[in-house]
Amino acid sequence: MSESAAVASHKAEPAGARPESQGAQLDALAQAQLSGAMRLVSSDAEAQIERFCDPQLLASGKVNIISLEAVQKRFGDRWQTRKDQVFDFAERVLERSLGERGVSVQVSDMDYLIVHPDLSRMAGQAACLRYLREILTHFLGHDREAAGGVLQVVRIGQGRLQAEQVDATAAEAKLAASADEDGPHRLGHYEDSDITTKLVNRWTPFVAVDGRHLRVSATLEPVYELKGFTRIGFRMIRRVIVISTAEELSSQQVVALSAADILRADLATITRGIDRLRVEAGGERQLSLIVPLSFTSLSSQKGRAELVEPLKEAGSLVRLGVVCDILDIEGVPPGALLAATSLVRPFSLLVVGRMTGSTAASMERMKGAGLQALSFECPLGLGDAEFTGWATVTIAAAKKVAKSVLVYRVATPQRAATLASLGATHVSLVAG
Repeated sequence: MSESAAVASHKAEPAGARPESQGAQLDALAQAQLSGAMRLVSSDAEAQIERFCDPQLLASGKVNIISLEAVQKRFGDRWQTRKDQVFDFAERVLERSLGERGVSVQVSDMDYLIVHPDLSRMAGQAACLRYLREILTHFLGHDREAAGGVLQVVRIGQGRLQAEQVDATAAEAKLAASADEDGPHRLGHYEDSDITTKLVNRWTPFVAVDGRHLRVSATLEPVYELKGFTRIGFRMIRRVIVISTAEELSSQQVVALSAADILRADLATITRGIDRLRVEAGGERQLSLIVPLSFTSLSSQKGRAELVEPLKEAGSLVRLGVVCDILDIEGVPPGALLAATSLVRPFSLLVVGRMTGSTAASMERMKGAGLQALSFECPLGLGDAEFTGWATVTIAAAKKVAKSVLVYRVATPQRAATLASLGATHVSLVAG
């Protein structure tokens, strides 16, 4: 029996309860194993797997475990010095094999939770068997114990995973049948199901560097070209929320997050926004999609590498391409900003700089940064005269830097018309 199953069974005993003998204890543990393996989850992984608790997702057999227990047993006393090597290899196999929509989470010292939202039950289990075979063969020289290392998760809660042994014979047969099929998804068909990335998003929620559990949501807001007041598509709006308090972080608080956390927020926004676009567009291909990206993410090699594929995916869903709206650019040297804009330009219809300050001096510094447009959030609570004054000064300064000016969250069509007369090119309107 696995070490984690034994620990879990012991943890579940009522206070003061003890088997009469060691033999009785072993019998109780064996009975627990027959009824389904109980796997403990590390405290770091608990928050990450909360989003997989949906009963429909579990009942459909899309959540499984692969266990590295066979490797752990082979190494014995050497496990503590070799386990990082094992984990590194396992994660390389999973990253290479899972594709864009599969998810893996290391939930303990020997278990990986694997979620295939787009594969059928049997195809997903066959895929898990293939991953485990590759790992076992690398470290053991054979894969004879792979069939016993794949389990289907049936319940998640209280720091435990309740799992059941999969039908290894059926999974073996599915794996063998798939070997002669072509294409990257030969292990199963993609299902047109409600259980997709609305339940499974590898980037959200996540545990921030400071220990807070954060959730990222993305909504879509229609954007209009002012010359003919025609809709050109949507823009993604990002919200980062502290799960424990339901507090939404301000833009300043998001900027204060670590670079790794900001990248997770960017990736979560894009992937959730793509899912919403698929649903809300109703099969109609929009002209464009405005995607927010943090300068912090674009300025790192890791961030750039991670963002390329979701940007390409978003671009494939619209007719003309994505508009990249780069955030947090105030104070960034023009040369550094130019380097970032040059990297996303090949994937973009337009590269936009989001301004939080609207002074002429702050916009003047954007010259030579490779921006084709500037964007602004319309200030809230302004009277008509104040609004006109703000718009006149802001748009005049922006037009000296870029040809296009986008103003978001405009209160009324009448104010949109005022912006058009002053030289703005695009707006989004406040809902309602």
